[in-house]
Amino acid sequence: MHTEKQKALTNFKKVQSLMGKMIKMTENDEYCIDIMQQNLAAIGILKSAHQILMENHLNHCFTTAMTSKQNKKKEQTGLGKWA
Repeated sequence: MHTEKQKALTNFKKVQSLMGKMIKMTENDEYCIDIMQQNLAAIGILKSAHQILMENHLNHCFTTAMTSKQNKKKEQTGLGKWA
């Protein structure tokens, strides 16, 4: 697994942990603002994971497909109809 995907995976695991925490906080009827702060943290981590995956895709998958002569690779990246 590429180090960039590993970073995204780490972020997903952090969000998974935060989700469990938010569920418990909600079940325990904790203060709404505290739950919302955890929610915003999770959203930020997911945005970061999205950015990591997008950059990885553009720098590796996309460029590999563009230089490939295989139409199947281009189709997998969404380039089939454009390339």
